[in-house]
Amino acid sequence: MLPPRMKMAITENPKKLANLIDLVNLPTPLRDFLGQSQISRLGCFMRVWSYIKTNNLQDPNNKNIVNCDEKLKSILLGKPQIELLELPVLIKLHFPKEPK
Repeated sequence: MLPPRMKMAITENPKKLANLIDLVNLPTPLRDFLGQSQISRLGCFMRVWSYIKTNNLQDPNNKNIVNCDEKLKSILLGKPQIELLELPVLIKLHFPKEPK
């Protein structure tokens, strides 16, 4: 069940939701990281987040910081550390807007 705020955002702008869930052909770095050639932006974010949790990459002292390993650096512009707030922005860079 979706929260009321999200329901309102979807009904007001369904294209916003489509941008998150439409399948996209992935660029090479993401294709190598995820092991598949197409995925949605939301699916990609969830897979990256799962990778971070599985490999214990969050800083134990500050859970808002992710310490990137070599595999994660390959898709996050080579940064050794990122804040969690940066993660969606860095993933979004791999999903360019299509011309109208």
